[in-house]
Amino acid sequence: QVQLVESGGGLVQAGGSLRLSCVVSGSIFRINNMGWYRQAPGSQRELVARSTSGNSTLYADSVKGRFTISRDNAKKTVYLQMNSLKPEDTAVYYCTGLITTSTISTSRYWGQGTQVTVSL
Repeated sequence: QVQLVESGGGLVQAGGSLRLSCVVSGSIFRINNMGWYRQAPGSQRELVARSTSGNSTLYADSVKGRFTISRDNAKKTVYLQMNSLKPEDTAVYYCTGLITTSTISTSRYWGQGTQVTVSL
């Protein structure tokens, strides 16, 4: 069984920073793409950033230049450094990964989400 556990969310003033972490655990053979999505109230879940196993990255236009995704494969952890936060970044942030288990089955897994609230 694979679990993704996020941490690092919270309340921050506009212009501030937060760093989200997502730790992957379980019977893992390989961690492939990892990413962060977010969902604001009344809105659909949207991609924030993605990192491939080859370390290429992709960002939503709304966060380019402010957010940075990184991963520590030895720690099975992916991070999202968020700088210059804006009130419109307020959302629940979800970690997701395309993971191959020890039984060589590949599926997408999601964390439980962590709330990020940016105040004026």
